[in-house]
Amino acid sequence: MPITRRSFLQNGSLAAVAVATRQGVHPRQTATVRPALNPDKLEPFVDPLTIPDVLQPSGYRPSPENTAAKVPYYRIAMRQVESKVHRDLQPTRFWGFGSTSPGPTFETRSGEGLLVEWVNQLPRHHFLPIDPHIHGAEPGKPPVRAVVHVHGARTGPNSDGYPENWTVPGKSALYYYPNRQDAAMLWYHDHALGINRLNIYAGLLGVFYIRDAVEDSLNLPRGEYEVPLILCDRLFYPDGQLNYPVSPKPGAPWVPEVFGNAILVNGKLFPFLDVEARKVRFRVLNGSNSRFYHLTLSNVQSLHQIGCDQGLLPAPVELKSLALAPGERADLIIDFSAARGERIILKSDEFNLMQFRVSRQSSPDPSAMPATLRPVPRMEASAAVKSRVLSLSEVNDVNGNPVIMLLNGAHWNMPVTENPAINTTEVWNLVNLTDDSHPIHIHLVRFQILDRRPFDTFAYQVRHELRYRGPSVPPSPGEAGWKDTVQAHPGMVTRIIARFEVFTGRYVWHCHVLEHGDNEMMRPYDVIAASE
Repeated sequence: MPITRRSFLQNGSLAAVAVATRQGVHPRQTATVRPALNPDKLEPFVDPLTIPDVLQPSGYRPSPENTAAKVPYYRIAMRQVESKVHRDLQPTRFWGFGSTSPGPTFETRSGEGLLVEWVNQLPRHHFLPIDPHIHGAEPGKPPVRAVVHVHGARTGPNSDGYPENWTVPGKSALYYYPNRQDAAMLWYHDHALGINRLNIYAGLLGVFYIRDAVEDSLNLPRGEYEVPLILCDRLFYPDGQLNYPVSPKPGAPWVPEVFGNAILVNGKLFPFLDVEARKVRFRVLNGSNSRFYHLTLSNVQSLHQIGCDQGLLPAPVELKSLALAPGERADLIIDFSAARGERIILKSDEFNLMQFRVSRQSSPDPSAMPATLRPVPRMEASAAVKSRVLSLSEVNDVNGNPVIMLLNGAHWNMPVTENPAINTTEVWNLVNLTDDSHPIHIHLVRFQILDRRPFDTFAYQVRHELRYRGPSVPPSPGEAGWKDTVQAHPGMVTRIIARFEVFTGRYVWHCHVLEHGDNEMMRPYDVIAASE
């Protein structure tokens, strides 16, 4: 079977694809001049999993919503750091928050606002290859720019991390997060236009938890029994330094996707985690640029998914494998009580990600895995005041190589075409004309997946006619909660429904394959007042 971008993204376990990626080369990437590190030559499972520290407030300041009240204030710097990803490698240069990559974890509660001053203390020169042909990264732009987006946060437009609102080294930006939303695992990362893929690859990301009383009441595993797993694939040189692949075009290094052969978990390569023989909750984030994960356990026991991007599911879902696209999160419980003394590997396709070392003794376990979790009232398409048809496409050169990716045929700097009115509900039909699965993220809102339906891509491209080729497919049970990122599959119309509320102003929607989003697969949209 030929290796295609579609087969790679959706069927990463194909043998030929696995061989190519483990060698650090993807069919759409060009091998770098320096040899790449082969991580299979490193001894696995010699480093303990690192758990990011929980960030503490720097103080308290008046709330922007009520100056008589004070809210926690955090001041956190983006700076260059060094970290050992494996015992036998030299320290790697990263860009992180505070002193680590991934950065420290935010812990807050629903309805309790907080202020964050994001401080740019990065070097003035980038160590990864900027492409000056990409919009937002043209000559004359400062080579190092950063702006932080809390992915999944419902906040005002001035605090959302708009891609053009970047700061340069020596500057900072103060953002307010009201956190009026359900308990969920969000995450924060750079969002600078034109170099977002480079800044996140360099290490600018971290986790942001919101808690609430509903979550508290469920008696889920907590404390040391709740563990974040931040997955990021990378390429390395033998000296331990990051290797970002480039195209063969002189002066135009952008590549359409990046797939690393070394998968980091919380910044470590092949880490291990000692666990007790009991239930443990894992909060999993796909922080990779392009890679889709297909998570399984080596002893073929089940995973129980209890939540997705925007919080808890209605009920646990038993899975043998979990597919996770860039930007998506999953809330999992793994019960190790029947695996005393085992060493279990968390895998994705042909990759070993980490090892769980289960204690030989049984452990008391007061936690629960309830039969029901949180109601998720289903939104009906009939409630929508507007249904938009939005295409996902790419422009190729004469050799069939992608040049740019587009949303609804429009470039970033074209006039806004999506302008939902405040307090209205819309259905967005994502019409995927490409060979890729695109994880589409919409800022500000949470949404539900209505269905996916195969269609005739040729008829749409030639006559702009939406001709369906089969019945609708409902979302999987693990997608049946509130989402902020959706996998829009090739040859399918993916329907999502969202209510636009609380804030008016300018936001963005984009593909979370970062190489796509950096090269025009990102668009602004406006939430407008009802009278406009």
